[in-house]
Amino acid sequence: MRPWIFLAGLGGVIAVGMGAYAAHGLAGDEIAQALAERGSQYQLLHCLALLGADRVASDSRRGGVIAHLSALLFLAGMVLFCGSLYLKALTGQPLPVPMVTPAGGMTLMAAWLLLAVAGLRR
Repeated sequence: MRPWIFLAGLGGVIAVGMGAYAAHGLAGDEIAQALAERGSQYQLLHCLALLGADRVASDSRRGGVIAHLSALLFLAGMVLFCGSLYLKALTGQPLPVPMVTPAGGMTLMAAWLLLAVAGLRR
């Protein structure tokens, strides 16, 4: 089983669904629509990055552990960053923990950095 591929596929389904909901279900609420669209775009992009991390992890001996850690951070970053945007778009309320979105963005940046390091170690 390749869990990163499974999770990338599942994340892609969620991202496409949220993008469609943003376009149709949130029409008329420009702020909520923009938040959901941004979350959807970032999630789709990072689902592809998750596939790339899986590829590096499966092809690499020395960088495999780092690529797996990168994939884990991509997943955590998507949950934190995109999930917080979705939550705010759907509820219209401020987040109970205000630093979740920036923390998710930083997690995604760390994932990209680790993926780059894994590529150097090959």
